[in-house]
Amino acid sequence: MELTATALWLNTAFAGFDQGVTAVVHKLYEAAGGFFTPIMEVISLMGKGGIFLIILSLILAFLKKTRRFGTAMCLGLAIGAIFVNLFLKVAIARPRPYADINGFFYPLWVMMGQHMESDMSFPSGHTNAAFAAMVPLFILGNKKVSWLALVFGVLMGISRIYLVVHFPTDVIGGLITGTIAGMIGTLIAINLPRKWYKWDLFKKRERDESCSDLAS
Repeated sequence: MELTATALWLNTAFAGFDQGVTAVVHKLYEAAGGFFTPIMEVISLMGKGGIFLIILSLILAFLKKTRRFGTAMCLGLAIGAIFVNLFLKVAIARPRPYADINGFFYPLWVMMGQHMESDMSFPSGHTNAAFAAMVPLFILGNKKVSWLALVFGVLMGISRIYLVVHFPTDVIGGLITGTIAGMIGTLIAINLPRKWYKWDLFKKRERDESCSDLAS
């Protein structure tokens, strides 16, 4: 596969950085004898297709008390997915780290269980989704605890490097795009009409049931 100019530049300009960071992350594997592998696999699974994050954001948007959080998360996820999956990944078309069977990353990937991905590598979609969803929680939440949302995003990025399905530069790219998407989603959410945040589905249902009881 012939590399695009951008993919070739990323692979050459950041080769030392990507290899160095990946080697450091894999010290976790060596030091713990594989203890972190299932943990990283679970964290990574939570970002697959953004399904977990989408469901979480919809639940929060459904409930009146958490609707602002859920709305901002939904918007952030949508903006991030469109920008990354429909444009950046297609335009840059960077192959996964394990694509080069003679390269530095391939034996590490084999050791981690050969997790396959179907799309291009830059930026990391998992990391993008994690930050697109978690940044709104951080911005809108109580800073004493909302910083934990960003920890989840960081762990998502580390898990992708650990499993050798992304270069560290892919993860940084996903962090940047996800943060921007999350901030835009939050900005839109806080400027939506108040009617959206005052609407209470449960009260409406109670009124409908009361009217039905009176009619019978």
